[in-house]
Amino acid sequence: MLIFNNQNELVAYLASVSKTASSIGFVPTMGALHEGHLSLLKESETNNSITVISIFVNPTQFNNSEDLAKYPRTLEADVAKIKTVSDDIIVYAPSVEDIYHGNTISEPFDFDGLEHQMEGQFRPGHFNGVGTIVKRLFEIVKPTNAYFGEKDFQQLQIVKKMTEKEKLPVNIIGCPIFREPNGLAMSSRNERLSDTERKEAAFLYKTLQMSQKLFATKSAAEVTLWVQKAFTKHPTFELEYFQIADEATLLPCIRKSKTKKYRAFIAVFVNNIRLIDTISLN
Repeated sequence: MLIFNNQNELVAYLASVSKTASSIGFVPTMGALHEGHLSLLKESETNNSITVISIFVNPTQFNNSEDLAKYPRTLEADVAKIKTVSDDIIVYAPSVEDIYHGNTISEPFDFDGLEHQMEGQFRPGHFNGVGTIVKRLFEIVKPTNAYFGEKDFQQLQIVKKMTEKEKLPVNIIGCPIFREPNGLAMSSRNERLSDTERKEAAFLYKTLQMSQKLFATKSAAEVTLWVQKAFTKHPTFELEYFQIADEATLLPCIRKSKTKKYRAFIAVFVNNIRLIDTISLN
């Protein structure tokens, strides 16, 4: 397995092998890999002749310095997990300096309003950081296809918009959410939960499933009120937001339309650990 820490070395290597490769698949991550990440790698391995994974905790997308400091960094364990998929996967694990060259700030982006909803309201500057790092990684790796999990559905839409507006020749592919046996969406942050908290966090997905069922006959406002009341009965969780939105625009659903696809989004805190999840309502 090849592991690169320097972008110039990675670029040179990819230039030498891409001449005979039909396509390059790319999975950008912040490490602390789990089965959800591995499912993205398997998808890329199936559909591309070369697969690259990046492992980089990007400082510019954190608006909470404590969250950045506590984010798990487990490169050795990550590499061992990648090897279970394939020894041929190329790993890019750069330093902050290698990515930002001493200027660790994010670029400003216009995502046509997608950035102002949900996560954008509670994490100022977050999506500029996401756009900055994804754009830079695309410029380094030059992938044909890039794979993102649908758990971060707003991020997926943001990346699609950025790729379109920057005219980057990358096909963005969203992949289904990978869940733990109790339904909790897999996330690197789950590792910070206690066994009890992890078990109780199944409530998030159960709530989303019920919102899906209720939305068939009730308005978005009625479903939202039901969810808010449900969380008042579970003091383990602090509900940051629950929103039903149009999948395409991410604007809140005011009145249902049969021509639109809707999705429920949720963010909660469990003992200061932030978890997000989402479910399609159509």
